Amino acid sequence: MEKALTASHWGTYFLSVENDRIKSVEPHAGDLDPSPIGQSFVDGIQHPCRVKKPAVRKSYLEHGPGAATDKRGAEPFVEIEWDQAYKLVATELDRVRQEFGNQSIFAGSYGWASAGRFHHAPSQIHRFMNCIGGYTKSVNTYSYAASEVILPHVVGSMSWLLNQHTSWPVLEKHCELMVMFGGAALKNGQINAGGVGRHSARDGLLACKRAGTKFVNFGPIRDDVDDSLEAVHYHPRPNTDVSIMLALAHMLYEQGLDDKEFLDRYCVGFEQFIPYLMGEIDGQPKDANWAANISGVSAKVISDLAIEMAAKRTMVTASWSLQRADHGEQTHWMLIVLAAMLGQIGLPGGGFGLGYAGVNGVGHQFRDFTWASLDQGVNNVADFIPVARISDLLLKPGQAFQYNGNNYTYPDTKVVYWAGGNPFHHHQDLNRLLKAWQKPDSIIVHEQTWNALSRHADIVLPATMTAERNDIVSAKRDEHVYALKQVVTPAGDAKNDYDIFGSIAEVMGEKARFTEGRSEMEWLQFLHARNRQRAASQDIEMPEFDKFWAQGEYILPEGPDLILLEAFRHSPEAHPLRTKSGKIEIFSERVASFELVSCPGHPVWLEPKEWLGAKLAQKFPLHLMSNQPATRLHSQFDHGQTSQKSKVSGREAITMHPRDAEDRGLSAGDVVKVYNDRGATLAGLIIGANVQVGVVQLPTGAWYDPLQPGVIGSLDKAGNPNVLTRDEGSSELGQGPVAHSTLVEIEKYTGKIPEVTVYTPPEILTLK
Repeated sequence: MEKALTASHWGTYFLSVENDRIKSVEPHAGDLDPSPIGQSFVDGIQHPCRVKKPAVRKSYLEHGPGAATDKRGAEPFVEIEWDQAYKLVATELDRVRQEFGNQSIFAGSYGWASAGRFHHAPSQIHRFMNCIGGYTKSVNTYSYAASEVILPHVVGSMSWLLNQHTSWPVLEKHCELMVMFGGAALKNGQINAGGVGRHSARDGLLACKRAGTKFVNFGPIRDDVDDSLEAVHYHPRPNTDVSIMLALAHMLYEQGLDDKEFLDRYCVGFEQFIPYLMGEIDGQPKDANWAANISGVSAKVISDLAIEMAAKRTMVTASWSLQRADHGEQTHWMLIVLAAMLGQIGLPGGGFGLGYAGVNGVGHQFRDFTWASLDQGVNNVADFIPVARISDLLLKPGQAFQYNGNNYTYPDTKVVYWAGGNPFHHHQDLNRLLKAWQKPDSIIVHEQTWNALSRHADIVLPATMTAERNDIVSAKRDEHVYALKQVVTPAGDAKNDYDIFGSIAEVMGEKARFTEGRSEMEWLQFLHARNRQRAASQDIEMPEFDKFWAQGEYILPEGPDLILLEAFRHSPEAHPLRTKSGKIEIFSERVASFELVSCPGHPVWLEPKEWLGAKLAQKFPLHLMSNQPATRLHSQFDHGQTSQKSKVSGREAITMHPRDAEDRGLSAGDVVKVYNDRGATLAGLIIGANVQVGVVQLPTGAWYDPLQPGVIGSLDKAGNPNVLTRDEGSSELGQGPVAHSTLVEIEKYTGKIPEVTVYTPPEILTLK
């Protein structure tokens, strides 16, 4: 039995292969905390739900673009040959770009895709689109869109900050107190964009604990902090974290514990913020009693903690999830203001963090190195949308929208082309998305499985999975690079995205431009040569390609300790921030100039539309937390064994506090209906005190499986929370998703329990 190395966003493994089948998965010996998601390689790659041949929705094949778009998701597909598929796609792209312009092609293709640097689907599709004139794109991420927009006004870009977060060894030596808002969930730390050499988040946190760090967490889900850390837990109402941060800041200022020297030298705008904090503007001091009434956390807890934070070397952190809510821009902004008042930013073990364990790379000690990736070329289309505004794009052609202080217009979209990613996983209010999804003339996707995206497309082109191709895996904020070798034959007639786009480009007369005459292996050699050049610039000698390919892996020398904003603290004049003032902006004149009620010039508490303090909570009294799953990456491998073993009563599990279950007469294992005015889904019930009263936890990623395919508003059978979440922007500034500002109600499902069928392919017809 052959053993072959493979790497993924959730870890590195050895696959045992026999007769072209994966038989077992063994974690890499160097990874002491491997992710169980890897076990899904066994059945996930060879699953019956794989897309085996190019397929076209029946009405579309018979009548062409725009035919019966209301039947997307309900009609059978007809399998065709690759040559016909290439011509069909090329003809439609040519029609649209010639009649309407390239801005009418949306190829946001947002998603994690696979881990390889060459066969990275979004890079492939964007390169292809740029070869044929460009496309309307999306900007920012669902993970932290609101912060991506606000933080450049405050302290610097999110990507820049994440690349220099204080590392675990520094925290172990120096951090006395870690105050967490939203925890540091190790299930999230399983993942890292581009790959994981070794999982370090658990070891990093445990090392801090052994060294004496005290952990305090504010959050609705106890499991977001590992029990071994023995954290002190407080359970505020979801979406009220900013009120607690403001009250901590109020106590620091009132007691004279704020670091005035730091605020004077390294910050601007504190004097504009204080009148709001102290209630001089609205008559309401943002003190502990005020925050207690909003959050449910006692005033004494807040006041005592503020004094303790000022007395110790304190790291204040917030999860990414906090800003995926109404007014999400305020959470990370206020966290930074609180850290600035403590005056420990730039000191070892102190300051702030944004998403420790959010992915493995945050806190991981690594060498600053940018791995080579496929050049995407230049996009000649200026149009774009904020990533979470896909439904608005399709529903509101020609209408204006605001983003980051400017006004833009949604183009009229005729083609949606998606490769890598699944909007039916990551987007909110799927019933609204379904309505929007009927608008384009054509929806073309590259997909590996018959998930909701492929079922709601017009043309489906089968793509390979990781073990079915050759690639180089290298990650953000990780020192490992792996030679990923094909170990099994592609399922059916599946092809690499590169080969698919190359063949379409050939029909359109752009193959030479897209491929530059290189084969798959020649591209890998080219990328490796770039990596060697970059390594040589740091006096590191990486092996030549043939040696690297034979060895299978290479590890960069260990990087130095990382301390966030250390250079800035040492000399703000020599190392200014990339803000308008070069300093931390507690008050931003630029943001204030936008005159947005939803995001004023300094951080504030703004009441969400949906939270437990809203009038709507009388009708829908449970706050839904649709957090990241522990058994898959988003929706990837939901069909695999690790995810399937976590299901309850055949569908995604929802966790509810015992008191809430008792009030509704519910028992563990019940199939329950979770609903609000936007939609309803069925889930299997878990009862546990790891969620607070009034909160339910339903992870994202279950494949959308409507009882009546193609019918807007149909009951989802599988437990997808995005039939419930709101599709609105966090504010006119960031336009980020607000999934965590969602209210629901739950009842036992009393009808005949429907079977989950999404893991079985749809009806497939053979072309006569």
